[in-house]
Amino acid sequence: MITAADVDYEGSIEIPTDLMEAAGLWEGEKVLVASITSGNRLETYVQPGKPGTGHIIINGGAAHRIKKGERVAIMAFGLSQAPVLARKIVLDETNQVIRPGR
Repeated sequence: MITAADVDYEGSIEIPTDLMEAAGLWEGEKVLVASITSGNRLETYVQPGKPGTGHIIINGGAAHRIKKGERVAIMAFGLSQAPVLARKIVLDETNQVIRPGR
């Protein structure tokens, strides 16, 4: 769930570091953010946020496409010569991990 949207920031999506670790995301990693609420999609990069806050903040021009309160899926992709197992987590309305994804 997007907890804030700041058009006046340069760009990125801020994700608490505890959620970044749970999902296997890296600082600066390119991600695809898809709004389950509106259907909008965009690419941006991950910026680390304070752990334990549950604050997922969309910044810059992306905040015109995805707004506060929208449910999102955040996806990262990698190239590999071997199969890569996806690491999926499901969050509640306060962005706390409730279970692994399917």
